[in-house]
Amino acid sequence: MRKDRLYEVRPVNDLKDMLSQSVSLFGNYAAFRQKGLDGQINEITYKEFCADISAFGTALLDLGFSNKKIAVIGENRYEWCVTYLSVVNGVGTIVPLDRELPVDDLQYLLEQSEASAVIFSEKSLEQVDSVLGKLPSVKSWICMDKIEDERFLYYTVLLDNGRKAINAGSDEYEKTVINPDDPLILLFTSGTTGFAKGVMLSHRNICSVITGVSATVSVKPTDSVLSILPLHHTYECTLGFLTIIYNGASIAFSEGLKYISKNLNEYKPTFLVTVPLLLENVYKKVWNQAKKQKGLKRKLIIGQLVSSFLYNVLGIDIRRKLFKQIHDNVGGNLSTFITGAAAIDPKISKGFRKWGFSVLQGYGLTECAPLVTGNRDNWCRDGSAGIAIPGVEIKINNPDRKGIGEIFVKGSNVMLGYFNNLKETNNVLVNGWFHTGDLGRITREGFLYITGRCKNVIVTKNGKNIFPEELESYIKNSPYVAECVVYGELDENTGETRVMANIFPNLEAIKETLKNVANSINTEDIHNLLQEVIKNVNRRIPLYKHIRDIIIRESEFEKTTSRKIKRYAQQLPSSE
Repeated sequence: MRKDRLYEVRPVNDLKDMLSQSVSLFGNYAAFRQKGLDGQINEITYKEFCADISAFGTALLDLGFSNKKIAVIGENRYEWCVTYLSVVNGVGTIVPLDRELPVDDLQYLLEQSEASAVIFSEKSLEQVDSVLGKLPSVKSWICMDKIEDERFLYYTVLLDNGRKAINAGSDEYEKTVINPDDPLILLFTSGTTGFAKGVMLSHRNICSVITGVSATVSVKPTDSVLSILPLHHTYECTLGFLTIIYNGASIAFSEGLKYISKNLNEYKPTFLVTVPLLLENVYKKVWNQAKKQKGLKRKLIIGQLVSSFLYNVLGIDIRRKLFKQIHDNVGGNLSTFITGAAAIDPKISKGFRKWGFSVLQGYGLTECAPLVTGNRDNWCRDGSAGIAIPGVEIKINNPDRKGIGEIFVKGSNVMLGYFNNLKETNNVLVNGWFHTGDLGRITREGFLYITGRCKNVIVTKNGKNIFPEELESYIKNSPYVAECVVYGELDENTGETRVMANIFPNLEAIKETLKNVANSINTEDIHNLLQEVIKNVNRRIPLYKHIRDIIIRESEFEKTTSRKIKRYAQQLPSSE
């Protein structure tokens, strides 16, 4: 397949049309696979999924929620997916919310979204209990699980009511016509709650990404995905749920981060939509095991060289056979990782490719439904965020001499605007171009490389720009660093901006190096070791970028549910 060739895709007008087509094409195929109470894996077909959506949607209309906003809170599960498509395909506007929100934040976002109903799982009961009675606009609280509480309605009861109504001739839900440009998906960006913005997306926005991804990455009805990232994020929702349904593949849900390995071996997926952190952990685990077993590291290196030569030069692929144990450890069928939300170290994506996996990095934002660019399964560049997906245009605004500037996006994937926030909408949507706030450069081939975030840039007294993400990537190359954040700190005496690094050390690697078997490690030794790391980084960068001091923290950085560090919440140390 030529690098400029795209896969054939079928046009869809909206998500209702998409689902109808998928049922016609893949009706008896498994849409979902999940474990029953007996531990056996059961399948739910596309026909069954569609029938449940119609029944639940009918029940919601009967409750009077037509054209209303309905929030959904819960872990990744089948009922969440039914809720999402039931609402957007004929009821009103869906408002997916983070199930890990603190109570105050949950109350705030439910108020801001003007939700009339909340559909939640039993795992979110404590939060729901805390806001009950404080939200007069919420008329119904609907639990996905049967918990015997008269304050709530129940998903299973409503599903049954909807089925009975349909059997009695009700067709209001089925006859509902979707306007693909209506704001029927409302997503709140992460950040300090007072500044959380409600992103309004349409069916057209979402469908443009579904077809754009499907034109560049082959997903077949025989494929399956293990859903591990939270569905309330549009990254997982669009790529790990809706795109899978469009292509007739099947979805299984992980039981949680600590069960990923177990679930991979149970469901044996072919695809995984993930974040770099998971791949980094797998990569480090493989090499750590290789170092501990005599001769294994050498065999691994030689194996990679041989398999890469055979594949790249002679077109002979023995990678899966040669690295069978690595493949077996992730289920045996996994072939493709789609990764986003943060940059992945090119060394890691190259390493996985040498083992016979495809690692495809993409770039996107909630405001772009979410995908803007992506590496293709037949054309990719390690370290890049890929090429603009079909239907999307990108450009670099006011590039500097290195070609770096703010990334602007135009296309049918770009949001309608921010909910009840015209001022902020006008700030970022100008003449059809969405101003991302991200910095990058584009190569002659069209590959986008992300260099940082506009608001993260450190500006020196002399007007020079320092991109903290660049320095962080150098620092994290050290095995002694688990996480780090680089930032600027103003020296009030000199007026200079000092570049600082806040580091969470990898104590296991440090302990091994220092040959210290005690429970505690000498703080001075850790500091000296990390100072050497910084000295090595400083040797490879210009003087004005030099990191002047480090702060060592005792705990991991606070992260979003998509595993991104909340940079501005914690540039200061957790302890001195």
